[in-house]
Amino acid sequence: MKFDIRERRGVVVIRLDGEMVGGPDATVLTEKLHDLIDSGKNRIVVDLANVDWMNSSGLGILIGGLTTVRNSGGEMKLLHLPKKIQGLLKITKLDRVFEVFEDEGEVVGSFS
Repeated sequence: MKFDIRERRGVVVIRLDGEMVGGPDATVLTEKLHDLIDSGKNRIVVDLANVDWMNSSGLGILIGGLTTVRNSGGEMKLLHLPKKIQGLLKITKLDRVFEVFEDEGEVVGSFS
């Protein structure tokens, strides 16, 4: 899994690319979240448009990220979920935990 980070109107957008299956990728992403939070950035959007596959470890990465960000007083929201991942969130009832958006402008504006 690769990721790209950019900022839009004070909101950090992390665009993931590849498969979310845990392992070393989870550690790198978690460390990056901690770095962002330590620098005062705790409004996070995770763009999953280019995620090909996610297993339970991938879900764990998202849940861990959400917990980390919320514990810092921030919020993490999801953007552009592929159909497979939408189904996975629905089956696990995590669609009730995460705010999910299809439009980047809308999700960035939702932090106001």
